[in-house]
Amino acid sequence: MPKEKAIFYHAGCPVCVDAEIEILSALDRDRFEVEVVHLAEAKERIAEAEGYGVKSVPALVIKGKPYHINFGASIDDLK
Repeated sequence: MPKEKAIFYHAGCPVCVDAEIEILSALDRDRFEVEVVHLAEAKERIAEAEGYGVKSVPALVIKGKPYHINFGASIDDLK
């Protein structure tokens, strides 16, 4: 069975780093292929994140749906 794609968007802030450690360690790696995108370093991917409905980071996108985790930074602040 192919793995589902999960994208973790973050900005490198302390909230994001903590969420990356906690959330990603809890994901079933047999079920999910996880891509981590640091939006402060990959600004060209901000529009992609917005297309999924990401409003703030850290956020995890699974099956095209955004799940906002705590609040590190607004997506607008990263532009």
